[in-house]
Amino acid sequence: MLGRPRHPSRQGAPRRRHPAPGPDTLAQSRTGNLPDEPAAVAHARALATARLTEWGLERVADTTALIVSELVTNAIRHGAAPITLRLIRHRVLVCEVTDASDTVPRLRHARVTDECGRGLFLVSQLSSRRGTRHSPAAKTVWAEQEIDATRS
Repeated sequence: MLGRPRHPSRQGAPRRRHPAPGPDTLAQSRTGNLPDEPAAVAHARALATARLTEWGLERVADTTALIVSELVTNAIRHGAAPITLRLIRHRVLVCEVTDASDTVPRLRHARVTDECGRGLFLVSQLSSRRGTRHSPAAKTVWAEQEIDATRS
């Protein structure tokens, strides 16, 4: 096998589909457990906004709050407890929501008269990349945003 050997604690761990931190930079992350109830959406937005403020990323707080709202709402409505929110700051900002369901979220194109079904479409429009990662006991839906100050 070419390249660096994997860290012993990561043996057998699934590979990430979004960029992992490189050796020259440190990623910052924050994880929070959320209750399986609609009120958790507001709590998740508040957690995300507070963390972004600590990281000096207020400029992406509104967009991130919307992404977090949509991902957490989907986990509550279509997933299963426990639900976890994780924010990772590296070269990009990654919002991850993990739940115990194996149901794959689908991007829908809602009709004008539909009252729901626009969440993942909004996430896809607001993020640079998004996807789903599966593990034996859960799935993680993630969205990536550019945080480079030269981009808007």
